[in-house]
Amino acid sequence: MLGVVLFRAMGGQFSARHHDAVEAASIYWHFVDVVWICLFSLLYIIPTK
Repeated sequence: MLGVVLFRAMGGQFSARHHDAVEAASIYWHFVDVVWICLFSLLYIIPTK
């Protein structure tokens, strides 16, 4: 997804008014960050017995 956004940005397809793909990629990676933090907390920080 980031590669597609980079390729399109190098082609000049984004502007201040037209940046939906950039925003979608950003929202996706923020979601991945939150999921990673939750999984890390559950698997490594919270001790299990």
